[in-house]
Amino acid sequence: MKAVTRAQVRRLVPPPLQPAARSVYLRLGPATSSLRMVPSFLVIGGQRCGTTSIFKALSAHPQVMRPPVEKGTDYYTLWHDRGLDWYRGHFPMQSVSRLRTSRAGGPVAFEACTYYVFHPCAIERIAQDFPDIKLVVMLRDPVERAYSAYKHEHAREFDTEADFSRALDLEDERVRGEEERLRADSGYQSFAWRHHAYARRGQYAEQLERVFTHFSRDQVHVMQSEVFFEQPEAEFAGLVRFLGLTPWAPRTFDQHNARPGRPMPDDARRRLSEHFRDHDQRLADLLHERPRWMAHETSRES
Repeated sequence: MKAVTRAQVRRLVPPPLQPAARSVYLRLGPATSSLRMVPSFLVIGGQRCGTTSIFKALSAHPQVMRPPVEKGTDYYTLWHDRGLDWYRGHFPMQSVSRLRTSRAGGPVAFEACTYYVFHPCAIERIAQDFPDIKLVVMLRDPVERAYSAYKHEHAREFDTEADFSRALDLEDERVRGEEERLRADSGYQSFAWRHHAYARRGQYAEQLERVFTHFSRDQVHVMQSEVFFEQPEAEFAGLVRFLGLTPWAPRTFDQHNARPGRPMPDDARRRLSEHFRDHDQRLADLLHERPRWMAHETSRES
């Protein structure tokens, strides 16, 4: 039976029926898991840091194969109890992938999930299944990231709190005990940890320290969204080299999923700037490099 691609699903199935068609596609995936690719690399985060832009640029590479239905499976965060066959069922068929990439150097599969770097168990789970995999991490000024995340969650009605400063006030209460529950129960899902951890998701050093506990540094490529959007050609070329892909670049680099809106309240900006000062320095020590946003700390606090 000829494999059906995501693009074909969209062309052949009327939009109202596409969710049902995707559901059928994913139910059939595990039955053919042994014939499907496994990822060679993962984009693991962070949320609201430009990962969708990186995902789309990588997906356009003639050698790269993405999941046919969604950009990420959330297997290592939300659905780990479904098993590895379920996970492999999300990836393209090996035979089709080899044909599509025969002139580009052979197929390389990946997915992108911004929850992987933040979930307390995901990195260890990835290491157990794919200890030699490469990981891509995208970071952004954590102050700006926090507000962008709030606007994103509020727009999707995952956070009904209308005031950002109030949402920051509520964060500790909302997520209290959630990390422990996630560690204790592999089937537990935490809405608050996933959607309301505005400050915690920007504490990058502790997340990367967990990554480096399970993976060597030469398996991890850390990028900064500010640098990427300032000089995308050079940054993308470095990423392609890290992944061992055939040199290639898209004609243009677009910024996806930007969330416009009102400026961040001054009190929230000052509060977050103070909160992240020590976390940013810890990150700089870990990476042996000061993130670009640290050079602008004075101006962002004013």
